[in-house]
Amino acid sequence: MEVQPIPEQAQEKPEQVDSADLVVGVIAEFDQEGLAAICEALGTLPGSPRVVVLRDDRAANPGQSSVETAQPSASPCHLIRWPLLGSATPGAPVVGTSGPYQSVFAASEKFGARACCVIASSLETATPGWVRELAQPLVERDLDLVVPHYARRKFEGLLNSSIISPLTRCLYGKRIQNPMGPDLGVSRRLFQKMLGAERGAGAGGNRAYSLASVTPTALCENLQICEVQLAPRIYPPTDWMNISSLLAQILGPIFQDMERNAACWQRMRPSVSVPAIGEPVVVSQDTGTVDISRMMESFQLGIRDLQEIWELVLPPSTLLELRKLARLPSEQFRMPDELWVRIVYDFALAHRLRTINRDHLLKSMTPLYLAWVSSYAHDLENAGRTSLEERLDRLSVAYEAGKTYLVSRWRWPDRFNP
Repeated sequence: MEVQPIPEQAQEKPEQVDSADLVVGVIAEFDQEGLAAICEALGTLPGSPRVVVLRDDRAANPGQSSVETAQPSASPCHLIRWPLLGSATPGAPVVGTSGPYQSVFAASEKFGARACCVIASSLETATPGWVRELAQPLVERDLDLVVPHYARRKFEGLLNSSIISPLTRCLYGKRIQNPMGPDLGVSRRLFQKMLGAERGAGAGGNRAYSLASVTPTALCENLQICEVQLAPRIYPPTDWMNISSLLAQILGPIFQDMERNAACWQRMRPSVSVPAIGEPVVVSQDTGTVDISRMMESFQLGIRDLQEIWELVLPPSTLLELRKLARLPSEQFRMPDELWVRIVYDFALAHRLRTINRDHLLKSMTPLYLAWVSSYAHDLENAGRTSLEERLDRLSVAYEAGKTYLVSRWRWPDRFNP
């Protein structure tokens, strides 16, 4: 059945929507017809929950929010124009920003919601019904965190695949493909904890909220988590030669959480899977490529120009291995997973110890990351989807195998002082 766009209606006072069971904050770009389809899908949730959909309105103030009734029914879905503070440009990374998520959590608290979702992505070959799939475990199973399991392509989301996901698996003992979403479903228990952390930081505490904190908080609090199988996420084009600022923006909050949660992750056991809902989505042929030669040039330049910084961070044995790799011809270049894992762990420790300015530290990691991407690209030449999953799982296993190294260096950093 064709979905009709939501008509422009006379504004109502926000107070007329005094409560909701579920709040859905939409950061991604959807037209009126798309928003109507989302509301229609949410209207079929079990138990007919009262739903509020927040549509980003950066020009408004919360007190000026306007309300539209998306569909009249026994369980209406209200569409509210709400300023999702700090909303990123659609398609741009949002993993390091707290604004939109904080706004959705605060609105959920205001409406007394049982749970909320943040929709920050557009998916390939997907209907707006996927939003319902993300929300359903929250209202039907009373889970605390629902994270996406996007169907993967070779060269998309690699920062997540090479660091964020395997590091989370190693530290906190759960195999979660996208611990930072950015599409998330969050229970009242969890969003209240995040709001409490934010208020504590505002009152002079040292815990500033970021999206990086959501999954670690849920895991350290032993809350219930599941994944939902979804179609591939549409990523903005990656400018591989200008990613140093992005690297710092994303890794900074992750390493800060490592420091805050050290007592939690040091006692975690080997990882286990989390429950998954739905069947894996089969993707079309993946023909993506990367410019290996330019990445190798960046690595060679780093070997020449960043030695003084790397010598403050990396053990001599690691530096020796990197120099050997730099002398290899491109077609023979491979960075062992064990080496890459130690590099990530050593940068996390240097970030904790403030060995140098944190921003400079993380940006100096860029040539090493590009070297790993080059090695990964060589491994996946002419490889199918099964090989992709196997390749990334081997990397995750290497992270877990290296945890003893991380814990040892974390507890006794003075044993090695470059």
